[in-house]
Amino acid sequence: MNTMNRSLRLSAIAAVLVLAACKPHPGQPQATASKPAPVQSAASTPSPSAGLADVGAQPKLHLPTVDGKIFDLAEQRGHWVVVNDWATWCGPCLEEMPDLSALAALREYIKVVGVANDDIAPAELRAFLQKHPVVYPIVQVDPAAPPADFGMPPTLPVSWLIDPQGKVVKRFMRPVKAADIEAAIAAAGGPAAGT
Repeated sequence: MNTMNRSLRLSAIAAVLVLAACKPHPGQPQATASKPAPVQSAASTPSPSAGLADVGAQPKLHLPTVDGKIFDLAEQRGHWVVVNDWATWCGPCLEEMPDLSALAALREYIKVVGVANDDIAPAELRAFLQKHPVVYPIVQVDPAAPPADFGMPPTLPVSWLIDPQGKVVKRFMRPVKAADIEAAIAAAGGPAAGT
């Protein structure tokens, strides 16, 4: 009986850790922290993904990268693009970075951009990226003022798959693997994995 109780407690702790893994870090500001959210009736409560770019949307993203260049989503036409919202304090975000980097390196028709939702100095982010290098560009945004067309993610990571015409074909509200991206591209009429 004691072993069963211990197993149940460990399972409960693991579930809590997974669910809380990438909620905003206690040191990170939240858009609602400075003023209370308005009271809404159940009928008008937005979904957790309200304000996020939806399938079929043609979002814009034009921001400076941490290495001093400009990333412009409109200039990526003709490629599949993964826009990955992440943060330095998000464990699952860090776990998916090597896979996204390999995908960007191995597939010429796929571009990846990382959107760092971090309230840290740019120099700190660059130092972090020295320890966790990726081959794709990284832009940094204020977590309380995300890019308008992508909205404030309710959790991290969140990734959008943009087709070669610039439209969202899929949104992943969880950590994503290269195989997930390639399967979504194939399902949307793009090249099959490995081509």
